[in-house]
Amino acid sequence: MKPEMLVVLDVLGILSFSVSGALVAIKKKMDYLGVCILGVTASIGGGVMRDILIGRIPPVIFTDPLYLAVAFVSSTIFFLICYFDIHKKASISVNHLFENLFFWFDTVGLASFTVNGVLVGINYHESFFLCCFLGVITGVGGGVLRDLLATQVPAIFVKHVYAAASIAGAVVMMSLWNVNHLAASISGMVVVIVIRFLARHFGWNFPKVKN
Repeated sequence: MKPEMLVVLDVLGILSFSVSGALVAIKKKMDYLGVCILGVTASIGGGVMRDILIGRIPPVIFTDPLYLAVAFVSSTIFFLICYFDIHKKASISVNHLFENLFFWFDTVGLASFTVNGVLVGINYHESFFLCCFLGVITGVGGGVLRDLLATQVPAIFVKHVYAAASIAGAVVMMSLWNVNHLAASISGMVVVIVIRFLARHFGWNFPKVKN
């Protein structure tokens, strides 16, 4: 897989997760700084965890300003769009905005970073389990940090088979890797997105103990 593919997936994931982080911050009524912090944390958290696990010190986020810049700029732009829309069009509620946009930005970010994490793992060591594990950590790590900073239970534990979708995408990608690299990467992303969509549409969740 060409290095350019990693950059594309990184940028796509950062854009998606930075908006998801900004949406959570806006729903929690945070100010501009809070929006940027949650946007940046959501977009870089998983990658930092991944890099530390494989001994890439310092993590790439601290050596390449592109990633932090993309996260900060996209969070800022989204904040401004919401700020002016909310003030000019009172009919647009934050909750409506959150419910309609959060799912898709979060899902695309999860899919992109899952595949990205698997690719990093393949370049580091072609171990099936390690590559899948790095894919899942990269995919869900930022979202977990985002939710913890927003003082809410991380989505990975409560919503729409969140981590399971990432695991399935990583496993499918690794299973097809020796057949065709590009097809494996695309299949991994599609699996994550389809599972998340179906889980939301049909209300799939893992069993919970009822209090």
